[in-house]
Order: sequence, then structure tokens, then C-alpha cells
Amino acid sequence: MTAAVTLTPTTFQQVVTAAVRAPSLHNSQPWRFRIHGGSVDVCADPARRLPVADPTGRAVRIACGAAAFNARLALAVNGLAANTHLLPDPADPELMARLSPHAARPATDTETALYAAIAERHSVREPFGPAPVPVQARVQIVHAAQTEGAWVELVTGPASIEVISEIVRAAHDALTADEDYRAELRAWTRPDDRSDDGVPAAAGGPSPQPGDLLPRRAFGDRPPVPGMDFDPDPFVVVLGTAGDTAAEQIQAGLALQHVLLTITDAGLAASMLSQPIEVDAERQRLADAFGRDGVPQMVLRVGQARPGRPTPRRGVSRVVDMR
Repeated sequence: MTAAVTLTPTTFQQVVTAAVRAPSLHNSQPWRFRIHGGSVDVCADPARRLPVADPTGRAVRIACGAAAFNARLALAVNGLAANTHLLPDPADPELMARLSPHAARPATDTETALYAAIAERHSVREPFGPAPVPVQARVQIVHAAQTEGAWVELVTGPASIEVISEIVRAAHDALTADEDYRAELRAWTRPDDRSDDGVPAAAGGPSPQPGDLLPRRAFGDRPPVPGMDFDPDPFVVVLGTAGDTAAEQIQAGLALQHVLLTITDAGLAASMLSQPIEVDAERQRLADAFGRDGVPQMVLRVGQARPGRPTPRRGVSRVVDMR
């Protein structure tokens, strides 16, 4: 008979500290955490859902899935194997995932490396260097997504990139034509990094330009640096799931964070281009472009980047429900 696994307060704090380093739309951090018996619950925080950019809650579910992946790694480095149950309680629709430790075991080398990458991972909205993404990193990205039950398409070459560019640009233009969308983006843009949520203007990258191959969101109005053009031949990753249920969107978040930490561990950087995911017609065009029956859940730009630093996060005490 397997002995019960006890989750100490110190371990729980370490788990939540790791979980809040997950990415979220506009760094809105739409999650809360609690202990349920010996398990860790990852819950959606409806008050932090972006009503214009995320009317259905898809981005909240993806963010909570990413937070659950970080939490699972933190349990692993504390010597605890955990099962991840998605949407385990129909009576509690805000409960996204429950991580239940079920055995004591040493962390694997991969888990240890990915956990170490949590503190370093951040979105890089600056131009990437010209060096190509190594073949080994490409293999690891595919494996990371598949491990979580997701799929990826690695997009390279002028013709394929042009297709992606057209889709991203169409979605970007559709979104920015909406004044409410632009107002919401401004509301989550911070003038500096003294706030514990939102995107500091300094981390938002240069302002998007009309000729950009892959348009980015305008966090602030920083002009581009002369001679620092955005990569003309970018490496793009499209991540998706077989279907589009709420559970599969959470699963996409698990896969997304596994991929992002794998990229970070490989010495690379990524930024997310979620605009085509937020516009139904362009999300379908993205699936059609690859002949995929599944549903795209995120688009990533990946490459070599100069050192940067993560955006701020709220403290543990502000995201934990003590009940």
C-alpha cells in the first residue's frame, strides 16, 4: 500500500512561486491557487480575464495550464510525482487543474533543467539574431509538445512564412481596428516595471511598423533602433491540440509552457503571437494552411536574443486562497 504524500507549507509556497512565472495574455496573471487535501488546485480568476481580447476565456485556460505545468515541475524537484487532473470538478467551473502528488521519487534531469529555466523564461519582443535555430532544439520542441498531447508545426522558408505573415497581419489589423481592444491594451501597459502585473513598456519591444513581417502588439510607443531590423527569415512554431474543448485549451497551456521552457533551456528565446488565435476566421485559416484537422492554440517566434529579464509577478500571498 502506497503511503500518503504530505504537501508541506514550504513546498506549497515553492510550487506557487514557480506557477506564477507562467505566461499570460498581457501578463494579466488570471489564476489563483489553493491546497485541496494533499493536492494543489490551479483555479481561474475571472476578475482578471480580458473581456475584449479574451471574451471566451480561452487565454485564461491556456495561462492556467501553463501555470499547472510549472507547478508540476516544482513538485518534481521536491521529490514528488504528481498526476494532473484537468477540470476535475464539474461543480467548480473555475477549477482548471488539480495536481495530486502520488509518489516520492527523484526528479529527472529533464525536470530539473526545465525547472531551472522557469526563472529565466520571458517573452522577448526585440529582434532576434541571424543564427538559425539548431536542429536539436527543433527536435526538442516537437517532443515537448507531443509529451503533453499537443502538436506543433515548425514553419520556415519564405513561402511558408509569407502565409503565416498574411494571417498574423490580418488578425492584427482586425483586432487593432477596435477601439475597445486598443484601450484594453493601453490599460495593461505599464510605464515601468514597478507594477506587479501588465507589460512594462520597456519589455514591449519597439513599436510595430507597417512593414513588419510578423506584427506585434503595441506596448508603448518606443521607436525602432536603426540597424536593428526584425528577423527577415523568422523561425515560427504553431502549437495546437486535436480539439478545442475547455480541457484541451488547458492542455494547450501545459504544452505551451513545456515548449517555452525547452526553448529557454536550449539558450533560445521566444515571443508569442496570439493575434490569429483571437480571431476565429484567422485561426481557421491557420489550421487550413497546414491541412490540420486540429485547432491552433498559439503562434511563437523563436530565435537567438540578447539577455533580458522577466516581467514582474504578484506575490504568493496575493494569489493563494487559504481555505
